[in-house]
Amino acid sequence: MKFYNTLTQQKEEFVPLSPGQVRMYACGETVYNYIHIGHARSMVIFDALRRYLEYRGYSVTYARNFTDIDDKIIARANAEGVPFEEVTRRYIAAELEDMEKLGVRPPTVAPRATEEIEGIIGIINTLLNKGFAYENNGAVFFETRKFSGYGKLSKKNIDDLEAGARVEVDADKKNPMDFVLWKPGRPGEPSWASPWGHGRPGWHIECSAMAKRYLGDTIDIHAGGTDLIFPHHENEIAQSECANEAPLARFWLHNGLIYVDGRKMSKSFGNFFTIRDLAKKFPHEVIRFFMINSHYRSAINFSEELMTASASALERIRVCVNRLRFIAEKASPPDGPAPRTVSDAARLDVFKQAFESALDNDFNTADAVAVIFDFVKFANVNVADNASPVFAKAILGKILDLCDVLGILTPSGSPASEESLTPAEDPQRAWVEEQIEKRQAARAARDFKLADAIRAELAERGILLEDTVGGARWKRSGL
Repeated sequence: MKFYNTLTQQKEEFVPLSPGQVRMYACGETVYNYIHIGHARSMVIFDALRRYLEYRGYSVTYARNFTDIDDKIIARANAEGVPFEEVTRRYIAAELEDMEKLGVRPPTVAPRATEEIEGIIGIINTLLNKGFAYENNGAVFFETRKFSGYGKLSKKNIDDLEAGARVEVDADKKNPMDFVLWKPGRPGEPSWASPWGHGRPGWHIECSAMAKRYLGDTIDIHAGGTDLIFPHHENEIAQSECANEAPLARFWLHNGLIYVDGRKMSKSFGNFFTIRDLAKKFPHEVIRFFMINSHYRSAINFSEELMTASASALERIRVCVNRLRFIAEKASPPDGPAPRTVSDAARLDVFKQAFESALDNDFNTADAVAVIFDFVKFANVNVADNASPVFAKAILGKILDLCDVLGILTPSGSPASEESLTPAEDPQRAWVEEQIEKRQAARAARDFKLADAIRAELAERGILLEDTVGGARWKRSGL
């Protein structure tokens, strides 16, 4: 298994520090608004990576934080006239709901900056005692020139950065590229007690504190979007490695950004689509598939045409899966072809091997999806409606196993599109199957008028029937 390491700018064999265990950290969101699809891409990609690592037998400890104190949060709270905690509670709850609908499983731990103040102060004290930071007027800054490795992740030269720095002048800083570890409190803003007076942490230090507390001084994978490489991740490395005297992370993985008309999607640009906005037009599982169906390091130029194409592509897989499930649940007719045995399915391992090879090669989900489509084509050609249920079930299980690794066609996807739901999970299904049984009885009694009326009523409710030698199959229209 090889990943492209941003730190070394090459693919490297992934071997975790502890055999069989992976410690992984991904930077979470600043919770002052609903998440947009750019945020969601990072969450979906690294959720899928976690799934694949677990599929490969690793025990994964995955931390993804919430930044729940920030200038934007305070500004929103002041504009609404509410405590900042009310803003953060609202948008954390909204993010958790959006992530569940996207099939993103909860991380092992989801720390919040405001709950990590003690650890943050501890690291800042360490940096001060070691001479890597300085205090001035209640603010504490990291002195970047004290860290010889500054710029090693972003490949930026500190002299060039300072020469061309477009940084707001701060008289308390020694150098323009120094960054804040602790901000002094201001009237009307939330603050916490510290050795330097009441204040709050800077953005970068919170991730260093949380990674250290929950994963250790050196972790296996640190992940995030490419927009975080500089300055956020660069600053994390500087403060963590100076405080801990150990590498922060062995592998740095960064996902490409989503663009709209060639411009980065951003709340500040106003060209973003929240998950909630997009879900009004497309099911959540289509949104997830759209993000999975490209290499994680590539940029995506968003368009509704691509979303529509993703919906059609996902439907090809679903139709095949539902057909296999239908055949697997039915008995072969007495005069059908000889049943194929499970041993015939052994050759299907070629798809599993190709799928794993794609993901082992820098987690290439686009190639992995292509393997699933090859598998679907194989199933459509080789499994007739009167095929052996055993053979159909074997193929079905293997396809679903691969889909589950990527988090597609899973129960956490859009419930309305899953014919596989039980009646308890989908009350409409019980009614549909009852109507199909009545129609079958009417046909057997040669009451074709009643059978046609039942079919018409189902169609009016968006249920399409297909009569096969094994019985009637159904699906919802538009899916």
